[in-house]
Amino acid sequence: MTTILVVDDEPDIREVMRFALENAEYRVIEASHADEARKLLTNESPDLILLDWMLPGRSGLELAQQLKQNPKSRAVPIIMVSARGEEEDRIKGLDTGADDYIAKPFSPREMVARVKAVLRRAKTDEPADEIDVGGLRIDNISHRVTAEGRPVDIAPTEYRLLHFFMTHADRAFSRSQLLDHVWGDQVYVEERTVDVHVRRLRKALETSGHDRLLQTVRGVGYRFSDKT
Repeated sequence: MTTILVVDDEPDIREVMRFALENAEYRVIEASHADEARKLLTNESPDLILLDWMLPGRSGLELAQQLKQNPKSRAVPIIMVSARGEEEDRIKGLDTGADDYIAKPFSPREMVARVKAVLRRAKTDEPADEIDVGGLRIDNISHRVTAEGRPVDIAPTEYRLLHFFMTHADRAFSRSQLLDHVWGDQVYVEERTVDVHVRRLRKALETSGHDRLLQTVRGVGYRFSDKT
């Protein structure tokens, strides 16, 4: 059974989350603060963590950063849950490595839908040799891109950017996250550079109409999806 770790200091909220998740046939384990969560993680291996930002003592943001720096927990998806719904807070949460962000108050149905979506993405994060999204195909063995069977001329950086987007379709990324994943954390590049390469990638895909797949997510960054 898929296990979800809920970390929140408010018992009433944990109860609502547990009830909704158990109804969706997930196993739920709970912690009321960061240290309790870390102790649980020594014996438990959850498939996903729902993590409240404002925890007593060490914040959820700090815990998320520590988990993403630890090789044993780095791959566990995290959904940040917070009453802090401002744009800057969402970006900060995603920049810690969180896979999604839910602002309080939220509906239990929305929460379960987000959990399912993040778990689906986690299962498909292993890069495939060939990926097709809406008729746009990338072949990572021959290093070719085609749109409806026709070759697309694309520069090396745009290729890496496109490959990352297509292997993580339907997921929103901040500019900082894209810099880390595509350019690497050892290279200093300004965030505006991401916008430049996104524009170039859109231009390369414009002829076939696939530029529509590269969507701007207001207040976050970019997403690659064939869904509107």
